[in-house]
Amino acid sequence: MSKVKKKIKVIKIDVDKCNGCRACELICSSFHASPKYSSNNPERSRIRLIRDPIKDIYLPVYAGEYTPSECTGRNKYVLDGREYSECDTCRASCPSRSLFKEPDSGLPLKCDMCDGEEEPLCVTWCLAKALTYEEREEEREEEPKLGEMEIGLESLVHRHGLQKVMDTIARLSKKG
Repeated sequence: MSKVKKKIKVIKIDVDKCNGCRACELICSSFHASPKYSSNNPERSRIRLIRDPIKDIYLPVYAGEYTPSECTGRNKYVLDGREYSECDTCRASCPSRSLFKEPDSGLPLKCDMCDGEEEPLCVTWCLAKALTYEEREEEREEEPKLGEMEIGLESLVHRHGLQKVMDTIARLSKKG
């Protein structure tokens, strides 16, 4: 593998500024609707708000990579007297929970930084300025990039098994 300069895009989260308005979830789900902006379903949002309004705790978490297996980390953290597990703030889509999965298909969701926009719309719409966007360049090893279809098929294989996916594709190809 060769080294290449890569643009790293990051959404920084200032938890102290978040007021729990959920504008980030609203615009994200609307941007990713099909057709774009045609509906709003927070289950399709690539950013979710972990909330405890009574304790005034709001933590935006945006979707990261898909992981085919559950993690082994089950550490607990106490914030303002409330206990949280590592799963509560994890960005991954994994088999142990439904967070960051497409509600209709179960396929994993991943933040795409609102590809095609100047900056992620959750940052633009965050009136409390709890979300900020940064870009920087880093030198990294170049890895082969999986396309949307490969990621979706890989997820289905992990969930249902290779044979079931192949049988379904064969059955569907006979119909079409």
